[in-house]
Amino acid sequence: MEVFDDDKSLSFATARSSLSSSSEEDLEAITRSPSAIVGKEFEASDRRPIRVNSHGQESERRDDAPGPKKVNRADRRGLWARFAILAEVEDPHTYGRGKKWFITFVVAVAAVAAPMGSAILYPALDKVAEDLGSSPTITNMSIALYMLSMSIFPLWWSAFSEHFGRRTIYLISFLVFELFSVLSAISKSIGVFIAMRVLAGGASASVQAVGAGTIADIWEVRERGRAMGIFYLGPLCGPLFAPIVGGILSQELGWRSTMWLLAIYGGVTLIFIFFALPETLKKRKEVTIPAPNGEPRISQDPGNDRATISSRRSIQQKTVKLATITKMILVDPLKTVLYLRFPPVFLTVYYASITFGSLYVLNISVQDTFHRAPYNFPDLIVGLLYIPASLGYFLASLFGGRWMDHIMRREAIRRREAEEEAKRQRGAGEEAEHSNSNRKLVYRPEDRMRENAWLGSVVYPCALIWYGWTAEKGVFWLVPVRESPLVVYLRLIFLQMIASFFFGCGSMLIFSMATTMLTEFMPRKSSAGVAVNNFVRNIFSCVGGIVAAPIIKAIGDGWIFTILGLWALSSCVVIWAMRRFGPRWRKSMDAKLK
Repeated sequence: MEVFDDDKSLSFATARSSLSSSSEEDLEAITRSPSAIVGKEFEASDRRPIRVNSHGQESERRDDAPGPKKVNRADRRGLWARFAILAEVEDPHTYGRGKKWFITFVVAVAAVAAPMGSAILYPALDKVAEDLGSSPTITNMSIALYMLSMSIFPLWWSAFSEHFGRRTIYLISFLVFELFSVLSAISKSIGVFIAMRVLAGGASASVQAVGAGTIADIWEVRERGRAMGIFYLGPLCGPLFAPIVGGILSQELGWRSTMWLLAIYGGVTLIFIFFALPETLKKRKEVTIPAPNGEPRISQDPGNDRATISSRRSIQQKTVKLATITKMILVDPLKTVLYLRFPPVFLTVYYASITFGSLYVLNISVQDTFHRAPYNFPDLIVGLLYIPASLGYFLASLFGGRWMDHIMRREAIRRREAEEEAKRQRGAGEEAEHSNSNRKLVYRPEDRMRENAWLGSVVYPCALIWYGWTAEKGVFWLVPVRESPLVVYLRLIFLQMIASFFFGCGSMLIFSMATTMLTEFMPRKSSAGVAVNNFVRNIFSCVGGIVAAPIIKAIGDGWIFTILGLWALSSCVVIWAMRRFGPRWRKSMDAKLK
């Protein structure tokens, strides 16, 4: 039974129906006054103890309640799973809240690697171009193609994780990331450097899709928004710290030290995952392969039937197995892109991709604009300019997810109350009303796109336009011209930092909303929805990374960010469309997926 803050009648009904062995005095006390049951314990329908608080709500599960059923160490799934300290359980949703937050923390730490790999190089791009004898445009390709690999590789990581499990994919991908980070650090030519960066980015991108799948594995829908927001702190801590660290390292030790830092981080994360992360993908029932023409089934284990099946049957079984493997490697990852044919997925991905592309154009602008006149800032100062946006990401992650869960719960309660009112008007009677009040709340993914989406959709485009013109002019139009140049620049930088902060807040509301919705549109393949989102949004960021610097030089920061801001504002129609047509689209999508 789901119990929420605004639903006291449901809580009292739960407690009353739970008194299977209590006295009549307790029953009468509940009827007379809800406060009479504060602190009392009752047996719920599943025979677990519950406690009712002063608001008539069911409290957290007690410590003596039945815990999750652990899997024997020898039967644990995943690569080297017996070495994991945290045990695998049969149903990941039954993990205690402390263990759920620990798993979320592990995955968030791993998710730092991919965005850190791109952001750490921004302050050092000029030094990379000088050392490897390349132009700034070609050097920017190392970041653009890194982002492109982050869009493509998760399609395979996501598909493989649904077959082999999350833990195995994490370990293999970070082994590969470690290898290619080292090779990037010792590269002697721009071609080799870009190639190694592409492979490293593709490896680290596994967490972008599989990590969101892990969050969906362990968290219930009603609290998933908050968990997804905390998870996203990982990917966004990369842009927070990486440019600062990259600026310091490149200025003091050279640009190669940034690649060595990535290798060290990848190695530490690999060890962390090895010992701390259990398998969270819920175990599916094993199936047997039916033989054609109504003949007996063939066991998945060829050793049991080898003596009884014919040579023809053995070849047939191997052919089926080969076709299954080929489909898993070549077809299933590409089929993920076909989810874009569904309007809810397409519109959600499209809106998130515009926001993500704008983020990388902004990052390129900070590096390109503030390294040259009239600013001519050193690497360290340029790195510090990335902090305000990242602080916005951080604050929106902490509060945006909780706000999103509250909105979803509110919409579910309103929907149930509307249904009850409709039945009362039809004269269904008191008994039907009591039956409806005990129903579980129905959560819909599109309910997450409400006033939070409208706020983010207005704040971040306006912040883009604000930033663009302050960076373009070098002097903000509200600053008096009689001020000294130092005061003018300080005020200017302060205003640009405020614009970046609001961009971080608004864009993070969009990122966390879109990612959470995509895991809920396809609950049985949650990582697939996030993988297709990464595929499209990183293509946007790749294109933005390639064209940003030439366009800024051609038309300036002001106009490029005005164009982006107006594009983003016009895309607010997505929010209206999801509210107007979302339920119908989702039902059609569910029917086709089934």
